[in-house]
Amino acid sequence: MLTRVFKSGNSLAVRIPKELGFVDAAQEVEIERVGNTLVLRPVVQETIGDLTEICAAFPKSFMAEGREVHEEHERDWSGLGRADKHKVQG
Repeated sequence: MLTRVFKSGNSLAVRIPKELGFVDAAQEVEIERVGNTLVLRPVVQETIGDLTEICAAFPKSFMAEGREVHEEHERDWSGLGRADKHKVQG
């Protein structure tokens, strides 16, 4: 199926024939260049309603023993703000 690319404002646009449509007119799509091909994918908007299903997909043993706790160490910030003595002068 052939179609044409046309200018719309400062962008290029293409009309997708109805037979090839896969999203509603107002739905967002993601576009990616793969070699010489442009790939369009519908953006799936997850809602808080999906959270129950997402959590149910975790195995029952997930985090059964709680979170791992790591000791935090004080960082040494004394070297910041000084010029690096080992930089090569150009």
